[in-house]
Amino acid sequence: MNIEFDYDLLESPKNIDFLLDRIGDAEYVLLGEASHGTSEFYKWRSEISKRLIKEKGFSFIAVEGDWPDCYKVNRYVKGNSEIYKTAKELLYSFNRWPTWMWANIEMIELVEWLKEYNKNAGDGEDHKVGFYGLDLYSLWESMEEIIQYLKRVDPLLLKDAIKAYNCFEPYNKEVEAYARATAFVPKNCEKEVIDMLVALRSRHATLGKNHQNKEEYFNAEQNAIIVKDAENYYRTMIRGDVNSWNLRDTHMMDTLERLVTVHSNSGSNNKRTKSIVWAHNTHIGDARFTDMSPSDMINIGQLVREKKGVQNTVLIGFSTFEGQLLQPENGGHEWK
Repeated sequence: MNIEFDYDLLESPKNIDFLLDRIGDAEYVLLGEASHGTSEFYKWRSEISKRLIKEKGFSFIAVEGDWPDCYKVNRYVKGNSEIYKTAKELLYSFNRWPTWMWANIEMIELVEWLKEYNKNAGDGEDHKVGFYGLDLYSLWESMEEIIQYLKRVDPLLLKDAIKAYNCFEPYNKEVEAYARATAFVPKNCEKEVIDMLVALRSRHATLGKNHQNKEEYFNAEQNAIIVKDAENYYRTMIRGDVNSWNLRDTHMMDTLERLVTVHSNSGSNNKRTKSIVWAHNTHIGDARFTDMSPSDMINIGQLVREKKGVQNTVLIGFSTFEGQLLQPENGGHEWK
């Protein structure tokens, strides 16, 4: 089902009533954008997300962003951040994506809104709305997160992690250097990262005993999965074929499913887990009906529909009729 509307008619959140009606009881709503950093796209995705959370009980927002950085936002909006006092300070700490992509007025306002909403959402973590990253670029950042986690909880496993991740030491935190090196020699770090994930999972029963431990363990396990998938992604990327794209969107889908599972398992009120995804249109549009299909490319929009059902999935893309993408002096992107 295609829905078209005129941006000039979007003057208040009430103007999106028809979208809420179209979404109905769907559990997966994917919100796209034609360009990263365009103010209007962020504004209306925020307004739609707020209403889905308030009126339809959506459980979390998952974005096309790095897990470690976005997990800081998750802790902040749930009132668990010991470091960051404001959303602006937090979003400016993102170290991979361009600053303007996340540290902008619209995102700052949304993160503060989520924090305030959670503060009034009632007792228990299962009442709080989460914020997560779906992407896999954070190879070194995720390894560092695991090291810091194991320093606190498991010194013996820490030794194994340091040994495993030292495989990447010669590449000086440059993924391109690792990708180029593994393209010409059979030696790579695949076995080390898989073994580390298996070792961490073998400690699940011990490390995830109570709620706080479960949260920390889930974060650590997700980072270990990212290390495994990122290692594969960067080796594949150097070949320049569609496999690296498909690996990335498959990782996004797998991460989304893990988030739904963990939210469903933590709930105590039989509330259905509903998810909002923010990503570029190329990720959230169904690849089967685009020019990606002849190249056998897939994306998360296609995968969600295939796995969760068309009636349970709503894809909403944002685009413009005409314009020019600029990069103003303040570092943001805007259309003129």
